[in-house]
Amino acid sequence: MLRILSKVILAIPILLLCEQLFGLDMNKVVQEKSAVQSSEIIVESVSKERLTTDLKRLPASAFKAIDWLDLMPADDLEALYNPPSYITDMEEGSFEDQASDLMQNDLMIGDDDFLLPGYFDTLDKTIKENDFPDGISYFGYSFIYPDAVDNTEGYYRDPHYDYEKKLINSGKTTKNQLKSIVYDMFKFKNRVPLNTLPHIWSRKVINRIDGELFRPPYPDHFALNAIFLKANTWVFSKKKLYIIGVTPKSYGHYVFSDNDQKGGEDYLGISGDFPGQLPGSALINNMYLWLQLLKNNYPDYLDGVQISRNGYVRHQLHYWISQYRHGSIDLKDLFHRLGLLTLKDKLGLISAIWDKRSILA
Repeated sequence: MLRILSKVILAIPILLLCEQLFGLDMNKVVQEKSAVQSSEIIVESVSKERLTTDLKRLPASAFKAIDWLDLMPADDLEALYNPPSYITDMEEGSFEDQASDLMQNDLMIGDDDFLLPGYFDTLDKTIKENDFPDGISYFGYSFIYPDAVDNTEGYYRDPHYDYEKKLINSGKTTKNQLKSIVYDMFKFKNRVPLNTLPHIWSRKVINRIDGELFRPPYPDHFALNAIFLKANTWVFSKKKLYIIGVTPKSYGHYVFSDNDQKGGEDYLGISGDFPGQLPGSALINNMYLWLQLLKNNYPDYLDGVQISRNGYVRHQLHYWISQYRHGSIDLKDLFHRLGLLTLKDKLGLISAIWDKRSILA
C-alpha cells in the first residue's frame, strides 16, 4: 500500500507539469478520437493545438480509390514502358553516360503518395539553377484517408511540413547547417520531415555513403540523415510538389493509431529493444534505434553526440498524455507509465518548465 501511495505522490508533480506543458485538464478527457493529430506531433514536432487548427476535415465522399497509373499522363506512362533509344543505347562510360550520372537523383515514393503535376520539370529547373546540389527539399501536402487511423472523416494539411525560414531563405545550405539538422535529431528535435518524398538527393552524394544506405528499423529515416552528414550543398525550395497519404493499407495505419502499434512492427517485420526503453510511440522507440545505428556507423561525424534521454522521455510522455486524452489508456495506465520513470527522468521533465519549447520540439 505504501509503495502504491508513494508512486501516486511522485506522479502528482508530473501531472501538474503536464498541465503546464500540454494544457492538460486531468478532469476532462477529450472524447473526439483523432489519433493522427497526436501521432503527427511526434513526426513533425508541432503542438497538438497547432495541428488541430492546421488539419482540415473532409467527408468520406470526397475520396475515391484509384490506381496511381491512372493518374499518370499518357506520354509519361508510354516513356516508362518503352524508354527512348537514346537512353537504352547509351554506352557505358560515354560522355552522355557521365552527364546522366551527374544529373541522376534518387526519388522514393510510397503507393499512397502522389507527385503533383510539374514535379519533374520544376525539380529539373531547380537542380540546374543551383548548379547541381547534393539534394533538394520542398513543400507539399498530406492527407489521411477515412478509417486510416481510427478516424471516420478524412483530413488534409497544407503544408505537410513547414520548414524554418532560415533554411528556406539561406539559398544553398552549408555542410555545417546540414550537420546541425542531424545533431538536433539526437535531441528528438525534427527540423525536417523524415519521409523521403519531400527530399531528392543525387547519385554523387549516395556514392559517398559508407556501407548500405538503407538500414532498419526505418530505412528512409536512417538514409536521409546519413545523406545529410555526407552532403556538401542542399537547397530548400518553397515549391509544393507532392501529397503524402495515409490509407488503411499504409504503415501509417498502424504507427499513427493509438490502438495498433504492434501491428506496425509486424507490417515492417521489425522488433527491437534498448536499455531504458519506455512503452508508447513506436516512432520514438524506433527513432532511438536508428539514431544509435547512425552513431555506430558514422563515429567520425557523431563522436561526442549522445542520444538525449530527456528528449526521449519528454516525447513519450507527450504521447502518453495524447493517448489518455483520446481515451486509448485510462488514468490507471497513465499512472503505471509514470511509475516507470526514474528520478533522473522526472528531474529532466521538471527542467522543461524553463524550456517549454523543448517538449514541443
